[in-house]
Amino acid sequence: PDPIKTIAAAVKHCGDRQMVGAGTVLTPEDVRDVAAAGGKFIISPNTDVDVIKETKKCGLISIPGFFTASEGFTAQKAGADYLKLFPASLGPGYVKDLKAVIKLPIMAVGGVNAANTPEFLKVCCGVGIGSAVYKAFLRRRYGWTDK
Repeated sequence: PDPIKTIAAAVKHCGDRQMVGAGTVLTPEDVRDVAAAGGKFIISPNTDVDVIKETKKCGLISIPGFFTASEGFTAQKAGADYLKLFPASLGPGYVKDLKAVIKLPIMAVGGVNAANTPEFLKVCCGVGIGSAVYKAFLRRRYGWTDK
C-alpha cells in the first residue's frame, strides 16, 4: 500500500487520540510528504542532517537512528528530539555509557526482547520490539518456525 495514503487515513481515523508518523524516512521530500499527510513524527534508520533539519522545519518530532556517540552528537546538533539506537545489541550498558555524554532521550531498537526490555527501560525512554516478539507469538500460537 501507499504509505502516505495510509498515514493520511490513520491520521483521519485517530484524530488527536493517537500520534501517527513514519519510519524508515530517508529524504527531506519524504518528510514533507509525511507532514502533508498529517504525520507528527519521523523515524530515520540513520543520522541524516538534511532529514533532521527538514523534520524540524515541518514542525515534526525527529527520531533519527544512530549507533556511535559521534552520530548522536551530529543528530543532537541538527535538532533531533530523540535518538533511536540501532542496533541496541550491545546492551543497556552501552546505552548508559552513551548517556554520559549524550543528553537526548534514547530509544533502543534491534536486539531488544522480552527478557532484556526491563533493563533497557532503566536507561532508555522506550524500546522498539519487532521480530523478537512477533516471531515468538507466531511460534506459540501457530507452531511457526523461521527455518
